[in-house]
Amino acid sequence: MTIRMGVIGLGMMGRHHARVAREVEGVELVAVADAMGDPHGVAGSLPRFESVAQLIEHGIDAAVVAVPTQFHEAVGLELAEAGVHALIEKPIAESIEAGRRLVDAFDSRGLIGAVGHIERFNPALVELRKRLENGELGQVHQIHTRRQGPFPGRIADVGVIKDLGSHDIDLTSWLAKSAYADVAAQTAFKSGRDHEDMVTISAKLENGIITNHLVNWLTPFKERMTLVTGERGAFVADTLNVDLTFFENGTFDTEWEALHNFRGVSEGTMTRFAIEKREPLKAEHEAFRDRILGEPTEAVTLQQGLDVLRVCEASIESAKIGRTVHLGEPGE
Repeated sequence: MTIRMGVIGLGMMGRHHARVAREVEGVELVAVADAMGDPHGVAGSLPRFESVAQLIEHGIDAAVVAVPTQFHEAVGLELAEAGVHALIEKPIAESIEAGRRLVDAFDSRGLIGAVGHIERFNPALVELRKRLENGELGQVHQIHTRRQGPFPGRIADVGVIKDLGSHDIDLTSWLAKSAYADVAAQTAFKSGRDHEDMVTISAKLENGIITNHLVNWLTPFKERMTLVTGERGAFVADTLNVDLTFFENGTFDTEWEALHNFRGVSEGTMTRFAIEKREPLKAEHEAFRDRILGEPTEAVTLQQGLDVLRVCEASIESAKIGRTVHLGEPGE
């Protein structure tokens, strides 16, 4: 079976989605759509339509939605109504209510909906998750992330929490295999926009792991780092350069009864792992394809995307009211 694919939105991300869709086995990019034109020449010899309706009429099985966040709901609902599977760029929608309507629309029709939280497909994090599952770190104590860099002119309709912080929220929950329980945040507005451009988030997951995220658009260099600390040491994943390093806790267990209850920490061996560096966006497309074909994959479901948005909204609320926000059960 060949999946007939369309791409909606031909901006910065849309052009990359179109490129990758042309490379994925079992997928044929048949048309693209954008009412604002095709500034990067994405269409090539393919038809370019002005509307989603025209793209649907052309005949597609699935579509990538790479339009601004405020249009995710309208475009997604139109695709669901037509029976078209969709990979929607993150965040899932501009509000929890809109996200819930998308979840219901796709689930009620038995369609595959996915959200583009691409960090799940970063080779450094894929390798890290595998090693955590194998117990190489022992008990995990803390997950810390830093995602900072200069302001991107392409983002206008959301703040840094939903644009960048959503990546860290999703990857943290995915690595820890646990939902968020409590969130406290502080935000700053330094660039004269209505949305925050800097945030620090301190949170606790339901399984007891504590986490914090430093995210901003105000740093003159780009950094993408995930640090996971546990009883046997720490993993550092540099997702910008796709590197994974393990810093071993060099303190050995002792049989000396007087020190039995003390778990010391000291510098040990440092190991940098060799990783196959596949393009995360292509891996994400392959996961979306396989989910459509009925295979289990790491493609982020719409419900998972909605849960990420709930944490983003809780972070915004926490910063506004100056208190920790407790989250209910995922999906509430």
